Amino acid sequence: QLVESGGGSVQAGGSLRLSCAASRYTYPPYRMAWFRQAPGREREGVAAATRSGATSCADSVKGRFTISKDNAKNTLFLQMNSLTPEDTAIYYCAAAFLGGDWSDQGKYPYWGQGTQVTVS
Repeated sequence: QLVESGGGSVQAGGSLRLSCAASRYTYPPYRMAWFRQAPGREREGVAAATRSGATSCADSVKGRFTISKDNAKNTLFLQMNSLTPEDTAIYYCAAAFLGGDWSDQGKYPYWGQGTQVTVS
Protein backbone atom coordinates (compact mmCIF):
# COMPACT_ATOMS: atom_id res chain seq x y z
CA GLN A 1 0.00 0.00 0.00
CA LEU A 2 1.27 3.44 -0.96
CA VAL A 3 -0.16 6.62 0.50
CA GLU A 4 0.87 10.02 -0.84
CA SER A 5 0.56 13.31 0.97
CA GLY A 6 1.82 16.86 0.68
CA GLY A 7 0.12 18.05 -2.46
CA GLY A 8 -1.65 21.39 -2.68
CA SER A 9 -1.74 24.73 -4.40
CA VAL A 10 1.22 27.04 -4.63
CA GLN A 11 2.27 30.09 -6.58
CA ALA A 12 4.90 29.88 -9.27
CA GLY A 13 8.37 29.88 -7.76
CA GLY A 14 7.15 28.21 -4.61
CA SER A 15 7.95 24.81 -3.11
CA LEU A 16 6.15 21.70 -1.99
CA ARG A 17 7.28 18.46 -0.44
CA LEU A 18 5.50 15.25 -1.27
CA SER A 19 5.65 12.14 0.88
CA CYS A 20 4.78 8.54 0.12
CA ALA A 21 4.47 6.02 2.90
CA ALA A 22 4.82 2.36 1.92
CA SER A 23 3.38 -0.32 4.12
CA ARG A 24 2.35 -3.98 4.15
CA TYR A 25 5.38 -5.15 2.18
CA THR A 26 7.23 -8.22 3.37
CA TYR A 27 10.35 -6.97 1.62
CA PRO A 28 11.16 -3.35 0.84
CA PRO A 29 10.69 -2.34 -2.80
CA TYR A 30 13.74 -2.34 -5.05
CA ARG A 31 12.79 1.06 -6.40
CA MET A 32 10.23 3.71 -5.61
CA ALA A 33 9.36 6.50 -7.95
CA TRP A 34 7.23 9.55 -8.58
CA PHE A 35 5.18 9.89 -11.72
CA ARG A 36 2.85 12.69 -12.72
CA GLN A 37 -0.03 13.19 -15.07
CA ALA A 38 -1.08 16.61 -16.24
CA PRO A 39 -4.53 17.25 -17.75
CA GLY A 40 -4.65 15.96 -21.31
CA ARG A 41 -1.20 14.44 -21.13
CA GLU A 42 0.22 10.99 -20.58
CA ARG A 43 1.64 10.03 -17.24
CA GLU A 44 5.39 10.57 -17.10
CA GLY A 45 8.22 9.66 -14.80
CA VAL A 46 9.51 12.41 -12.53
CA ALA A 47 12.15 10.77 -10.35
CA ALA A 48 13.06 7.46 -8.77
CA ALA A 49 15.25 6.08 -6.02
CA THR A 50 16.48 2.56 -5.46
CA ARG A 51 16.77 0.84 -2.13
CA SER A 52 20.53 1.41 -2.23
CA GLY A 53 20.05 5.13 -2.76
CA ALA A 54 20.72 5.53 -6.47
CA THR A 55 18.49 8.22 -7.95
CA SER A 56 17.25 9.20 -11.38
CA CYS A 57 15.12 12.09 -12.54
CA ALA A 58 13.59 13.56 -15.63
CA ASP A 59 15.43 16.34 -17.43
CA SER A 60 12.44 18.64 -16.94
CA VAL A 61 12.89 18.66 -13.17
CA LYS A 62 16.66 18.42 -12.79
CA GLY A 63 17.99 21.09 -10.49
CA ARG A 64 14.53 21.79 -9.11
CA PHE A 65 13.22 18.51 -7.69
CA THR A 66 15.03 16.22 -5.29
CA ILE A 67 13.98 12.67 -4.48
CA SER A 68 14.98 11.03 -1.23
CA LYS A 69 14.08 7.99 0.87
CA ASP A 70 13.90 7.06 4.48
CA ASN A 71 14.46 3.30 4.25
CA ALA A 72 13.82 2.77 7.94
CA LYS A 73 10.34 4.22 7.55
CA ASN A 74 9.74 3.00 3.98
CA THR A 75 8.93 6.58 3.04
CA LEU A 76 9.70 8.35 -0.21
CA PHE A 77 9.95 12.11 -0.55
CA LEU A 78 9.94 14.58 -3.40
CA GLN A 79 11.14 18.08 -2.65
CA MET A 80 9.89 20.37 -5.39
CA ASN A 81 11.37 23.85 -5.69
CA SER A 82 10.98 26.63 -8.24
CA LEU A 83 7.62 25.26 -9.29
CA THR A 84 6.06 26.44 -12.53
CA PRO A 85 2.52 26.06 -13.89
CA GLU A 86 3.88 23.28 -16.12
CA ASP A 87 4.40 21.21 -12.97
CA THR A 88 0.67 21.16 -12.32
CA ALA A 89 -0.40 17.53 -12.29
CA ILE A 90 -1.51 14.62 -10.19
CA TYR A 91 1.59 13.10 -8.67
CA TYR A 92 1.70 9.36 -8.09
CA CYS A 93 3.99 7.25 -6.01
CA ALA A 94 4.91 3.81 -7.37
CA ALA A 95 6.89 0.82 -6.17
CA ALA A 96 8.81 -1.84 -8.07
CA PHE A 97 10.52 -5.00 -6.94
CA LEU A 98 12.55 -5.54 -10.09
CA GLY A 99 15.07 -3.40 -11.96
CA GLY A 100 14.91 -1.95 -15.45
CA ASP A 101 14.14 1.44 -16.92
CA TRP A 102 13.10 3.60 -13.97
CA SER A 103 10.64 5.57 -16.09
CA ASP A 104 8.87 2.50 -17.48
CA GLN A 105 5.48 2.51 -15.79
CA GLY A 106 5.06 -1.18 -16.58
CA LYS A 107 7.83 -1.97 -14.11
CA TYR A 108 5.73 -0.69 -11.22
CA PRO A 109 2.92 -2.98 -10.09
CA TYR A 110 2.02 -0.87 -7.07
CA TRP A 111 0.63 2.65 -7.18
CA GLY A 112 -0.72 5.20 -4.78
CA GLN A 113 -3.95 7.09 -5.27
CA GLY A 114 -2.20 10.30 -6.31
CA THR A 115 -2.00 13.78 -4.88
CA GLN A 116 -2.85 16.97 -6.73
CA VAL A 117 -0.24 19.67 -7.22
CA THR A 118 -1.46 22.96 -8.66
CA VAL A 119 0.90 25.81 -9.51
CA SER A 120 -0.54 29.15 -10.52
